[in-house]
Amino acid sequence: MRVCPITRRAAGAWLGAVLAAAPAAAAPRLGPAECRAAPARRDALQGVAARGEIVLASGTRAVLGSLRWPDEAEAAAAAEAWLAGRRGRPLDVVVRGEPDRWGRVRIDAADAEEAIDLAGGLVAAGLAQVDAGEGDVLCRPALLRLEEAPRRDGSGVWRRPVREAKDGAALREEAGRFVVAQGRIRNVGERPSRTYLDFVRRGEDGLTVTVSKRTWRRLQEHGFHASGLTGRVVRVRGIVEIRRGPVLDIASAEMIEVLDSDGTEPRVAVPERERALRR
Repeated sequence: MRVCPITRRAAGAWLGAVLAAAPAAAAPRLGPAECRAAPARRDALQGVAARGEIVLASGTRAVLGSLRWPDEAEAAAAAEAWLAGRRGRPLDVVVRGEPDRWGRVRIDAADAEEAIDLAGGLVAAGLAQVDAGEGDVLCRPALLRLEEAPRRDGSGVWRRPVREAKDGAALREEAGRFVVAQGRIRNVGERPSRTYLDFVRRGEDGLTVTVSKRTWRRLQEHGFHASGLTGRVVRVRGIVEIRRGPVLDIASAEMIEVLDSDGTEPRVAVPERERALRR
């Protein structure tokens, strides 16, 4: 995958955005258990394994949090090369939550010499997308704004465009894959255990987003209700499942970005004061 060179001015803007989205390497913060940060420590990047697994000099196996590693081989190779270019460099590392089922820890990490946040750098370069994964919360929602430039330019992973939520046929071809889709919500159906966001009329082939009761309650707490979401343009992301039609089952409220009517200026479905706690 070709990564286009950038001008000095653009590089300065890119660096500023990456630094702005970087987490503070400070004391542990309050918040959801999966996002709670351990004290920052110094380590070094020893190697990069499959699917973006990082091996630290201390022997710790880790993955960068709040990221979706590319599925395509070419994009994954470019992301791996970007990280491998920092092999041997000192890192400021913050561990979040508990190890995963494979014994890997989720980390925020920054190049200690250049003060470049690794997750932010990958996202800003179009080499990875933001994702809460299996978690109920996106620990670093500020990363979402770093997607704007590469998505607009169609660079890196964004060479595959955002999918149209009303294009059911195209979404069916993405079954089992992570996608970012965008469209106007036609109907919101609230049920006792789950809420359904439909992007097409009944009988048409298009996307449905299912939201758990817990996540829907969280959306409501922050001012998002059925009447307010109906007719709004939103951007959503997750793994496509095929039921009666293509479905995204969303557990993290931050995976729903509410856009203006022209599809610009996303507003993540959590307030700024809450986002600030998890940058």
